[in-house]
Order: sequence, then C-alpha cells, then structure tokens
Amino acid sequence: MPKHITRLLLLVAVIAAAALTAKQFFTNKSYYAYGHYRGDSVAEIASDTPRFRGNEYCKSCHAKQYTVWSDSLHNIPGAGKHVKCEVCHGPVGQHPSKESAPLSVDERIALGAKASAPATGAIPADGKLPVPKDRTKCVQCHEAMPGRPVAQRQVVLAAHAGTEQCTACHDPHSPKINFASLPLPPRGDASTGKTLAATCGTCHGATGVSANPAWPNLAGQHAGYLTSALQAFKSGARTNAMMSGMAAGLSDADMQNVAAYFSQSSCKTAGGDKAKAALGKAKATSCALCHGASGIGGNPSWPDLAGQSPDYLSNTLKAFQDGTRSHPVMTSVAKTLSALDIDNLAAYYASARCK
Repeated sequence: MPKHITRLLLLVAVIAAAALTAKQFFTNKSYYAYGHYRGDSVAEIASDTPRFRGNEYCKSCHAKQYTVWSDSLHNIPGAGKHVKCEVCHGPVGQHPSKESAPLSVDERIALGAKASAPATGAIPADGKLPVPKDRTKCVQCHEAMPGRPVAQRQVVLAAHAGTEQCTACHDPHSPKINFASLPLPPRGDASTGKTLAATCGTCHGATGVSANPAWPNLAGQHAGYLTSALQAFKSGARTNAMMSGMAAGLSDADMQNVAAYFSQSSCKTAGGDKAKAALGKAKATSCALCHGASGIGGNPSWPDLAGQSPDYLSNTLKAFQDGTRSHPVMTSVAKTLSALDIDNLAAYYASARCK
C-alpha cells in the first residue's frame, strides 16, 4: 500500500480516537438516560417555577372576577372564545409572591446566562400583575381587519368608540353590556318636577314635546340622561347661552325632579322623509349598541333618539363634527359620517316610534 494512503488512514484513526475520547470526556454523564435528553434535566425542570398557571390558580384570590368571567362571552371554549386571565394580565409565575418569577432554562440560555444562574422574570418586585389601563389588549382581538375569525366580535374603532377606552362601557371580565344590571341613577319626584318644569315649557313644551324642530323633545327621555345633561350645563361641560343660565339656579334635587317629570310624559314621534329613513336604517346599525336598534337604548345614561325632530338630530351630529359639542365617542363617530349619512340617520330616528 502506498505510504501516503497509510499515513492518511493513520490520521483518520487518530482523529476518530480523539473524537471518541472528547465525546466521553465532555458529554454530561446523565445524557441518554431518557433518549437524547439529560437525566438531570428532569429534576431541573421540575424545580423551575411554572410561568403560566391557568385560571384555576387565580380563582382562590379573585373569586368575584373569576365568577364574572366564567359566565361571560370570554369563556365559551366550544365557540373559540376562551380568554384566560394570563392573556391580559401576563404570566402568573410566582404571583402573589413578592419575589420576581424566575426565567425558564431556555430563557436564561438565550440571555447568555448559565442555566443554574439566578435570574428574574417580568413579574414586578411587588408581586402584582399588570392591569391593562388602555384598550391595547382589547383591540388585539376585536379591531376589525381582514382574516380575523368571525367568532370574535369585530369593531371599527373610529365608528364604535372613538378615543374612549373600552372599560368606560365594558367590564373586561364580561364584555357584553348587561343594561339590566346597571345601577339606576337617583329618581326624582315627578309631581315636584312639574312645577319647576313650567319655565322649561316655553322652549320644550309643557309636557316636553317641543314646538320648535331645532330644540329637543324631552318627553319620555331617560331621567338619568336629562339629569346628567342639566349637570353638564351647570358645570360648563356643555355650553349653551340659554341652558347654562337655566341650569345655574337648579340644585341636584331640582334636576332630578324635573328629569323625572319629563321622563314620565308621553312622547310624540316627529316623523321624517320615508325614503331617507329607509337608507338611514341600514346606517343606524353602528348606533344600535348605545342607542338601540330603533333609537330606544337600554342605558339610562344615554339618550333615546326615537321621535326627535330630524332638524335637531342633524344639527346635533353636525355639532359633534365641527367641535361645537364634544364627546369622546360621538365626536369620533360623527366625523365618519357624510352629510347624506346625517340626513338619512336623522330621518330614520325621527320616524321611529318613541316610547
């Protein structure tokens, strides 16, 4: 055999022997105890604090929130709606311990630290989990965009809530608004309010049905909304030369009494153009959540629109558009409407039967 072949084979043999020796020397003795895994890793992993614990872990300390969540749209596994606590609050880790949760072995290695070295995770030192204070978490699932599953309610943010935070209307643990469970505002005395309301009759009618289409009908309106409107005029949150002066001399009790009187009065549907109303009905679907499908809402703090004059409704939406009136939701909603949209919506709600 040629000498160079012999030398080559000898070199290969030396390298193979060195590789086998190195393998025996550098390989952890616990490798291959469980297939291609270290036997020691079982105990190491078992001693590591789980970062995700599941909803049952939260139940004992947060029973009220757990109960609300468990009977809500956020907990329907079969429909693909199973939003767990840690989706919004982050991994539980060692919470409620004041010690920060340790990183997993993989996370430590990724950071360049030894697997046995102490390291801390994202849990704050005070042991408290983050509570989202804006709508960032909500829009991750509910902002309308192509390709999202229909099982998740999708909303166009600008038309749905403007810049208002989701929690202004929704309980994050149970997002569907249950109007029946909302606390009712203080109720005034209608008989006392009738006397005080006499001065309102010049503009709004003796029973709250205005003769001027530019002014709102008060008859049948939610007492809570009427009270909050008067309070806004008195505080300056809403400005109107006439109404600010009228509200200035009213106490909270006076406002509640006047509101109670007008709320129990029978309303009268103003009526509007039928052709425009038919077009406005389709556009009104985006208003239904707050004001009801036909303009009668379930929240006593929000106004009913049914039966108002088309002039008043149109002027109000235009006021939200140009900034004459301001509201975190309505200002944004109004800016998405064209002049034709406003005319059609006003005609639809003016034609709707009031209560």
